[in-house]
Amino acid sequence: MIISPSSLDTNLSQLLDEVNTGKTQLPEFQRDWTWDDGRICGIIASLSQGYPMGAIMRLQYGNPEIKFKYRTIKGVGELNVVPDFLVLDGQQRLTSIYQSMFSQQPVSTKTEKGKNNIERYYYLSMEKCMDKYEDRIDAVISVPSDRKIKENFDRDVKLDLSTQDKEYEQKMFPVNIIFDSNALLQWQFGYMTYYSGKTDELELLKSFQNEVMNTIVKYKLPVITLDKSTPREAVCKVFENVNTGGVPLTVFELVTATYATQEFDLRKDWKKCRKQIQGIDDTLRTDLLDGIDETTFLTTVTLYTSYVDKQAGKDHARAVSCKKKDVLNLPYESYIANRDVVLDGYRIARNFLLQYQFVFRQRDLPYTTQLIPLAAICAYLGKSKCNEANTIKILSKWYWCGILGEMYGGANETRYANDMEDVIDEVFQRPNPARTINSAFFSATRLLTLQTRLSAAYKGVIALLYKEKCRDFMNDTTIDIVNSMLESPDIHHIFPEAYCVKMRIERKYYNSIVNKTPILPATNRSIGGRAPSEYTKNILKKVDGLTEDVLKERIESHCIDYKALITDDFHAYFIDRAKKLLGLIEKAMGKPVSDRDADTTVEQFGEKLV
Repeated sequence: MIISPSSLDTNLSQLLDEVNTGKTQLPEFQRDWTWDDGRICGIIASLSQGYPMGAIMRLQYGNPEIKFKYRTIKGVGELNVVPDFLVLDGQQRLTSIYQSMFSQQPVSTKTEKGKNNIERYYYLSMEKCMDKYEDRIDAVISVPSDRKIKENFDRDVKLDLSTQDKEYEQKMFPVNIIFDSNALLQWQFGYMTYYSGKTDELELLKSFQNEVMNTIVKYKLPVITLDKSTPREAVCKVFENVNTGGVPLTVFELVTATYATQEFDLRKDWKKCRKQIQGIDDTLRTDLLDGIDETTFLTTVTLYTSYVDKQAGKDHARAVSCKKKDVLNLPYESYIANRDVVLDGYRIARNFLLQYQFVFRQRDLPYTTQLIPLAAICAYLGKSKCNEANTIKILSKWYWCGILGEMYGGANETRYANDMEDVIDEVFQRPNPARTINSAFFSATRLLTLQTRLSAAYKGVIALLYKEKCRDFMNDTTIDIVNSMLESPDIHHIFPEAYCVKMRIERKYYNSIVNKTPILPATNRSIGGRAPSEYTKNILKKVDGLTEDVLKERIESHCIDYKALITDDFHAYFIDRAKKLLGLIEKAMGKPVSDRDADTTVEQFGEKLV
């Protein structure tokens, strides 16, 4: 949708009056006012010289589809008033001007060094303002709430502006009366009375009035107004674009503001949901789902809602979708109706990963994003259906195709929707295009570029080794969920890095996933930087009763050719393990790696991997 905002130069006095009466307020999701004393002085100086300070952007309130909760600008106090406009950009400037130049209360701010809760009134030195050699910022005077600047540990008063006569005496103009015509006239009259017959002082007032007061009073700000017909997703995008220096706005913040009109605290509700997702009270606690944030959860609820609405034949649900605009338009009633079902979906998904896919910890999770469709699918199918062997098989194939095909990097909302439909159709034996499964592809040469756990496929291959019940070299521990929690395994080189460097083996080989496996810390220490022929002997010596046949079984459980390993034959070992890892990948994806014998594979590995 194309939006056509209107732009109009508006008197600052009018804007401040609208703030004061509550016609202009803030959407609840706006961050708090944060400007310090120095920045307030800076904006007063700019105003007094008529310098431009950027536009104010606001949203016309009244769209029944955008029921944002609102609040008054800081310093106004509570008002039982429905606003005409909500400020999207310019809150910091508008609040600073309102508090320092319109409100009669001292401004509660902080020092430039961050000391909070200082209270200030602001003055303009008339003499400095009229001195062309003075920087205008130096003419802005910030004083404490008692209007006295003190020194020598508050024993001596350096500047006293506690009465109007003292303001006149020091030729200091209080800026918070500039938009109050009665107070301004009274102050000017008092000044002229105080300096009756004194030409220089009266001329100073005249010049100050013409060059400074009038500049401020007549100041206009460009105001961009978004019509109340502007859709929520456009408001969100606009807010993100104009607030690059502030706290980024999330979809969750907008939905929170919308649901607040139903007297519902989404943020508080999310905290409860997060505990259930993370399994805080579970007997066996892992951090596997700790990366699920509030926006991810809302997206999952939206995906699930969209799917069930389409299945129910609702008019608005022509397609399954969970893009930003869909999340923003998620009705409060739908969230309440489907939240608990989706929470069950996350619990089922967590069990699926732990029990069947051997993914135990957050750092081992290939894609957090893939949990969105997985949890939504599990929510729809339910616990009983998800425990059926055929369902597990279908879910597993889809899951591994997504990981090893590296299908879930970047924006994936369309894939979430496709997968939700395809997987559920497959479970219920309905025709489907299996878009992720059919698109997934793993190249044999990708093994060489899997060098760190930053890659989803890297984590996926390690999880496949866990799934094969690989055993630790020294203590025979299988890397399953219980043992993983008791003693955390890590990924280490099989032919140690120091040894490979010494033997001038290329890094692209020795540092690839082909030469890495999960082992426990004690085994890693025993390996050190030794040649495999040496560290295997060292392990046999260290572990009482360990025979070479048993050690061979343990090492081979990692898809390692024991003979090639103990003879330090890196090439034979490397080629054999690459072939075996490709076998695990083919088994998981349910499809062959088609380039095992391709020219590029032979070029990279030195031979075919068939």
